[in-house]
Amino acid sequence: MRCVNRKLAVYRRYSTRMDAVVLYWYYRRRRKIRRYWQHPLMAQRSKEGAYSLLMSQLRGDESKFFNYFRMSMSTFDELLKLLEKDLKKQDTRWRKSICPEEKLAIFLRYAASGCSFKDLHYTYRVGVSTVSNIIKEVSRCIWNNLSVKFMRLPTSVDEWEQIASGFNKKANFPHCLGAVDGKHIRLKKPLNSGSLYINYKDFFSIILLAIVDSDYRFVYVSLGSYGKECDSSIFKETTFWKMMLDGSLQIPAPCPLTRDSETRVPYVVIGDEGFGLHENLLRPFGGTHLDKNKRIFNYRLTRARRYVECAFGILANKWRIFHRPLDIDKTTAVWTVKACTILHNFIRDKEGSNSDNNVSEEFSFENLPHEVRTRGGNTANLVRTEFVNYFMSKAGSVPWQDEAI
Repeated sequence: MRCVNRKLAVYRRYSTRMDAVVLYWYYRRRRKIRRYWQHPLMAQRSKEGAYSLLMSQLRGDESKFFNYFRMSMSTFDELLKLLEKDLKKQDTRWRKSICPEEKLAIFLRYAASGCSFKDLHYTYRVGVSTVSNIIKEVSRCIWNNLSVKFMRLPTSVDEWEQIASGFNKKANFPHCLGAVDGKHIRLKKPLNSGSLYINYKDFFSIILLAIVDSDYRFVYVSLGSYGKECDSSIFKETTFWKMMLDGSLQIPAPCPLTRDSETRVPYVVIGDEGFGLHENLLRPFGGTHLDKNKRIFNYRLTRARRYVECAFGILANKWRIFHRPLDIDKTTAVWTVKACTILHNFIRDKEGSNSDNNVSEEFSFENLPHEVRTRGGNTANLVRTEFVNYFMSKAGSVPWQDEAI
């Protein structure tokens, strides 16, 4: 009997504790009572918000409009026309929806200035969570509506030959399909990520890997890889590289560089020392004690590869969001950066560019055996060696290359 009573007492104490835990759990889950249906600060959005006060005044001054949104009024209106259908929401009996033009203005100001959601909250008189949802919605809408036209991977031999012709004319580098490189996009440490996102520069980042043409336009982008990964391993996992290896990229077949030559030369992508040498991927010679021929090759390759570096610089200078760590989650960061890259191409197509007009030259080459490998190999080294000989020849050299090294 004593044993039964002892068990009952333990059960009562345990039951009382469990009741207290359950009650505390329900208490913590209880929603806070809202003081306002809509905060008085937000209620004045239609009269005192930045969109209501500034937009009409900015449209009266083209230079101020460009400085605020990083694009001209005509480009802004054309972009709005492309996105308006997807950004338009239905008004309700309780409140009116935010119009597509204001949503686009909030996103562009966020990307152009690099300000926080709190800044936009007070400036545009829109809730912080609403600003966050607008950034996500507009960035996805921009990519889904514009990527097919303004960042479409070339699908024909003629389109690839146009890119190669641009590098030949402006950078004196023949058979170049694009310049590839990676850029670290700084962001705040994602939750429970450990050291996955910390890079060799000792900050947290995701990597934007891009291939750029001679007009500083992004031909292909891959985004979201861990900051600790190297450019070469990321590039080898992209759909671009896999399509190049299996022949589905529709790049031009190897052909002579000059009319006098019978040599078939493969088309290549150029990168820095972080990439592995391949028959279709050229990189500079490593080391410091290089002979004259190798130093000239490195100079000529770097001169063509600078277009991807300049494209990253133009992107970061226009969209100041890249000047500070992104304080948003990784998924939103990926969509935001992708939207900025597509806007980069969209603006350059609509407003033009200031590309250098370099003198084009003619070049020569020799026959090379074919070999299918994923890195290095005899064929890849022969290709690079023949490019060295080509840049030292009378047909392939440029007058200033000796002084440049």
